[in-house]
Amino acid sequence: MAGRQIILDTETTGLNARLGDRVIEIGCIELLSRRVTERRFHTYLNPERDIDAGAVKVHGLTREFLADKPRFGDIAKDFLDYIRGAELIIHNADFDVEFLDGELALAGLGKLAEHAVGVIDTLAMARELHPGKKNSLNALCERYAIDHTQRSLHGALLDARLLAEVYLALTRGQESLVMDIDTQAVAEETRRLDASNLQVLRASTEEVEAHERLLDGIDRQAKAGSVWRRA
Repeated sequence: MAGRQIILDTETTGLNARLGDRVIEIGCIELLSRRVTERRFHTYLNPERDIDAGAVKVHGLTREFLADKPRFGDIAKDFLDYIRGAELIIHNADFDVEFLDGELALAGLGKLAEHAVGVIDTLAMARELHPGKKNSLNALCERYAIDHTQRSLHGALLDARLLAEVYLALTRGQESLVMDIDTQAVAEETRRLDASNLQVLRASTEEVEAHERLLDGIDRQAKAGSVWRRA
């Protein structure tokens, strides 16, 4: 059974971390044993730089709105405490990991992989399950009948919440298979234990004699004799 997992999403000032684009929003949802909990992490961040016009059209976050928000270094410890020891689930993981690695490097805190136990890329998973089809978050929500009507703009926490439902839908078959295997194993073990505890009750002398008298009577009435005495 799955342990602690964190569904993670970010919004950024642009598309290229190597050219100085920054993270401006982080949203996380916690899964414990495949159940969404109330423990979440969400923050807006002041990137201390302009935001690409194209990015603003996607998420609606402006430099003016973010001017009084904390910087990444201010929330880095709380963020790392939240994700530490968990498996991260991210859609198009390379993008978010590169940006977060950049932020952690600026704060002198290493890389994301040093704090989490691993990363699952739901985009790669969806492409394997649905080759040749659209596998954006919106497309997957529609494919799995997940309501995404509130997603007029991208938002890290909303997208993480939707991705949690998408991830559970993507992996539901795997969960069923594991459950089937476990159930079969338990059933076989139960049968084995039952067989090992069977008691053999042998007929008493009186019961054997009574049975023989019954067969004598059948032999007298049946021309071919009783089937129980045929060698």
